Amino acid sequence: MGAIGLVALHISVRFSTGHFASSLSYEFVVANYQTLSYAILLELILILVSVHGFNGLRGIFLDYRSGFKYEKMVNWGCFLAALSLIAYGTMTIILANQIQI
Repeated sequence: MGAIGLVALHISVRFSTGHFASSLSYEFVVANYQTLSYAILLELILILVSVHGFNGLRGIFLDYRSGFKYEKMVNWGCFLAALSLIAYGTMTIILANQIQI
């Protein structure tokens, strides 16, 4: 439910700031990343959606086979993939904060 609420908040902010197409311009996107509250919102969405997606993928993989080694490999693989995706997204937010417009 948290992810749905955060995404709904994100969408409502996008539509309340004016023309939606202009919110996709480079300068506007970088300015969003430099707003602390909005960057935190995007980080929370990134974390919740990544965990949700990789947990679902883990469930699909575990439906195909069973076995201790296989389950351990799938669990660690999904965990590391989710962690990598979150680290990459976080790096994007941090680097966008360093851009001068």
